[in-house]
Amino acid sequence: MRDLLLIALFAFLGAAAAGLLGALVLRLLRHRSLVVSMSVVAGVAVAAMLAGTLTVAWAMFLSSHDLYVVTTVVAMAAVVSLVTAVLLGRWVAARSRELTLAARSFGDGGTFAPPAGQPTAELAALTRELAATSAKLDSSRERERALETSRRELVAWISHDLRTPLAGLRAMAEALEDGMAPDSGRYLRQIRTEVERMNGMVGDLFELSRIHAGSLTLAPARISLYDLVDDALAGAGPLARERGVRLVGDRIEEVPVEVDGKEMSRVLGNLLINAIRRTPADGTVALSAHRSDGGIVLSVTDGCGGIPEEDLPRVFDTGWRGSHARTPPAGAGLGLAIVRGIVEAHAGRAEVRNVQGGCCFSVTLPAV
Repeated sequence: MRDLLLIALFAFLGAAAAGLLGALVLRLLRHRSLVVSMSVVAGVAVAAMLAGTLTVAWAMFLSSHDLYVVTTVVAMAAVVSLVTAVLLGRWVAARSRELTLAARSFGDGGTFAPPAGQPTAELAALTRELAATSAKLDSSRERERALETSRRELVAWISHDLRTPLAGLRAMAEALEDGMAPDSGRYLRQIRTEVERMNGMVGDLFELSRIHAGSLTLAPARISLYDLVDDALAGAGPLARERGVRLVGDRIEEVPVEVDGKEMSRVLGNLLINAIRRTPADGTVALSAHRSDGGIVLSVTDGCGGIPEEDLPRVFDTGWRGSHARTPPAGAGLGLAIVRGIVEAHAGRAEVRNVQGGCCFSVTLPAV
């Protein structure tokens, strides 16, 4: 038993010395190729075995012939181990280089194409993650392109919408200044109307900038859904009567909601005004509110004739105005973008779908 323990001790000391030396070499070569590292690992394994074997052989005073045989066997094992390590390292390094080139292609704006061949489990997992990241980047680029297009359209439309009333204001101001206005009172009333319209546009731009900057501060309070809807209907009533549109509030459940009353009133007001402007005279705009499994749903249904299917995903984009058939008489296409921003700030969602004769805008809020 004592001899066995001594043999184990001598073998451990010899292998430990080789292992410490190999660890030092690995640390010095840690930034080199994987082939070099695997060769060092294989060499350390063989060297540890050889050191332990030689230490025990010397301690046991084996004959020189026996020591030569043992050394030869270990040397052959070392050759096979090193060749195997080099081949494996070159294979893994080749797969790694292919993966690097594929990652570089989608990093430069392309699409990630997984390299051919069967990689190791770790490289396969990395390939899947890179493929998922590439898909997310493609989606982000597409959204960025759509947002950039919306921004450009918004700038163009805002410039046009501001230039028109400004030109009219200048003409009316010059007529008043020169005393050429036949009815100064009418001119002043028109100037006030144009100023109010421009003020509304600037207010929408400010609200949208707060939403995009993430600085929209909510003051949620527990209010009745019935009171919220009733206030929205009262605010949109004059515009509906002016345009000959029937404004209907039906299926309003008296359930509580916890929202910012001012901001949600703006949401409903934007939806109702948008629906009234797009509904022909003698048409109907209906507002309903009820509880569902997904939360509290408020819906505004108009008689606009529907939205083209290809435009539905863009309805809530900044600056969207729809087709020429749905071009509103005024506005910069900010109302629905503001609706989505406020609703999402309440942890809700805004959706639109076509219904018979028109479309239905739905706002879903979390239930209390």
